[in-house]
This record gives sequence, structure tokens and C-alpha cells, in this order.
Amino acid sequence: MKQAIDTDPYLLPADLPVPVDDGACRHLRATKVPSISLRSTSGRDVNLASASSGRMVFFFYPETGKPGTQIPKTWNEIPGARGCTPQSCSFRDRYREFRELGFEVFGVSAQSLDEQKEFAKRNNLPYELLNDSDFRLTNELRLPTFKFESKTFIKRLALVIRRGIIEKVFYPVFPPEKNAEVVLEYLRGK
Repeated sequence: MKQAIDTDPYLLPADLPVPVDDGACRHLRATKVPSISLRSTSGRDVNLASASSGRMVFFFYPETGKPGTQIPKTWNEIPGARGCTPQSCSFRDRYREFRELGFEVFGVSAQSLDEQKEFAKRNNLPYELLNDSDFRLTNELRLPTFKFESKTFIKRLALVIRRGIIEKVFYPVFPPEKNAEVVLEYLRGK
């Protein structure tokens, strides 16, 4: 079973470190979404200011894995790094509930667009993934990042946006597979 967890991005080790709130997202609440366009897995450019004129949930994640590819032990030791696939699949599984509440969902990462497209297809995602590999949105919103093996990743977080304004920030996100459920609980309480 240990080997399966080391190569299966759908399974999470029981001993993952829990991320702590380092204050890196405190500035986001009540912030206006910038007018930045990101390429989506459907092949279109999505302008976040235009897209978020209604009700949106954006969830950010470091990088999804591929089944059969070894996940470095040191990746598992970074609080909040592991769990992108379960997080993304939880939004897939609960997508209908978001739509019933009038919310659109987007996943965002700095992973390559080709990798995002492959992941979206393999997992039958009903929502689009947006590519921020040049970190334009990340830098504009001053989102938290971390480095691993000389590569920069966006830390896991989620934003609820209404009429172009960030209303609620979920950070840190743990456990990742419960992110969609927690966001839905918040939306139903409004």
C-alpha cells in the first residue's frame, strides 16, 4: 500500500503535515478581481473581471499528479502541497451543487496548459482549469507561493467572488479533498 500512495495522486498519506495560516491571504478579502485574461482548458481566454461579474469560485492548487508517476517524499513533507487531484475531483463531484446555487467554478494553477488539459480530460472535469504559468494573476493578487526543486507553485486556496469582489478566502485549505464541501457550506449559509 505504501508504494501505491507514492504513485497514486488520488490517495493521500495519513500523515500529511497540516498547513498553518501564515497570514499570506489576509489582504484578499474585499479586493476587486483584476482584469487579467487566462487561457483555459477549453481553449478560450477567460477575463477574470468579466467572468466574475456574477458568482464565482476560484480554487488554486500547486500541481496535479499523474497516476504511476513517483511522488517525491519531500513533496509530501511540504504542508499543503499534496492533494491537488483529490481537491480538483471534489469540485468535480460537487459541481452540480455549485451550479444549483448559481456559482461557476474555475481551478487555477501554474502547471502547463497541456498538463491541465490532460488532467481535465482524464478526470472528466465539468469546469475549466485556468493557466497562470506566467504568474500574472498570482503576482497581481499577491497570492502565496512556495518553491520546490527550483520551481514556483501557488499555494492551495479558494476564493468566493460576487460581482467582481473577493467575498471570502479559504486559506489554508486542509484537508484538500474537503475544500469543495467547506465552500458549499459557506455558500449555503449566506
